[in-house]
Amino acid sequence: MVNSTRTEHDSLGEVEVPADALYGAQTQRAVDNFQISNLTLPVHFITTLARIKAACAQANAELGLLEKEQADAIVDAAERVVAGDYDDQFPVDVFQTGSGTSTNMNMNEVLSAIAREHSAIELHPNDHINMSQSSNDVIPTCIHVSALLQLENRVLPALRQLISTLTRKRNEVAHVVKTGRTHLMDAMPVRMDQELSAWMQQIEDNLARLESIRPRLTQLAQGGTAVGTGVNAPRTFARLFCRYLSVRSGLTLKPASNHFSAQATQDTALELSGHLKTTAVSLMKIANDLRWMNSGPLAGLGEIALPTLQPGSSIMPGKVNPVIPEAVMMVAAQVSGNDTAINICAQHGNFQLNTMLPLVAYNLLQSEQLIANAAEHLADKAIRGFSVNQEQIEQALARNPVLVTALNPVLGYEKAAALAKQAYAENRPIIDVVEAETDLSREELEQLLDPRHLTGA
Repeated sequence: MVNSTRTEHDSLGEVEVPADALYGAQTQRAVDNFQISNLTLPVHFITTLARIKAACAQANAELGLLEKEQADAIVDAAERVVAGDYDDQFPVDVFQTGSGTSTNMNMNEVLSAIAREHSAIELHPNDHINMSQSSNDVIPTCIHVSALLQLENRVLPALRQLISTLTRKRNEVAHVVKTGRTHLMDAMPVRMDQELSAWMQQIEDNLARLESIRPRLTQLAQGGTAVGTGVNAPRTFARLFCRYLSVRSGLTLKPASNHFSAQATQDTALELSGHLKTTAVSLMKIANDLRWMNSGPLAGLGEIALPTLQPGSSIMPGKVNPVIPEAVMMVAAQVSGNDTAINICAQHGNFQLNTMLPLVAYNLLQSEQLIANAAEHLADKAIRGFSVNQEQIEQALARNPVLVTALNPVLGYEKAAALAKQAYAENRPIIDVVEAETDLSREELEQLLDPRHLTGA
């Protein structure tokens, strides 16, 4: 029978590792020590980490610290990881050592094995792959770069798509005048395009907030090594690294203005998380408005009908639910919870190192992914296709006694309030009650109480 394990060693001694695993002793110790959640860092983080290792190798080669063949082997191995060929070789739990050392060494060991297999070059995980680096600058760097890549490639485009969809829908419904609501109670009329313009402004403001964080995300901890002093890394390493990683990522990256801050804190990650939470709150508001407007269709507001996507009940035939808004609301709840966790993590920047980095990475990237997906779903599967129930809206608007607010300058607040109460009690249109109880003519009232005129049109 063939042995299912092989013996590897590190500075603590020997460890049995699965025979087919590319990682070594330090990764295996992490797998054994941290059997907590079965959650691992997302593939996007791992591929970004591989790009970082390739850029480090190129910088070390330019500095004469690595032979060209050694650097080329590391770069080749890293590119294979980026291509997704080895996703199953990164099993370390998110809940691990707070610096992310286990994940850093997992990558170092896997790259060493890939280089040996494909380039026939022996590279030590610490001495060669990790040259001029520490987990303490690698993982904070990876948090910034992976978050920035996902921001540029997923979050911002998704929000722009939502804005574009809202713009088209706003133009489609500009003719619709409806009952406004405050405290969920009937209020003065608004146009539906005005209502959607509020949603648009929320998303545009969130887009601006998220774009504003770019300059801080582009500043990288790499080069600070263990505690920010740059021990064992040449002075020019950080600049060279950023140049190479900029090419590999398509971003414009630069060394942190203060390496001690970059390694001891996660303030920028927390700032990004805060903006994502604000975006989540905006999506919650939009989703909830859609649910209320869609409610019924007979016993609710019934102002709009969302696209029918699936049966709504396992027991009530014909029932259809607002499934996309509900999914988006759950996303908003999750992103808000992620932000709370990141807030707590960011408080643990003790002296020269934050010691909750893996959880910051996991929650931040998950929040970005959720926000992007939720924005796209809300645009494509809810807002784009909803239809307006014009008859229902007009009936409610015509019987809205609050329209009498427009007569305050003519009748006074108390007289107007009495007429509104009378209209409510008698279930009559306010225009009929005012005509009967005052000297104002029908023609005057039709002009004064014209709902479209009252929306500022």
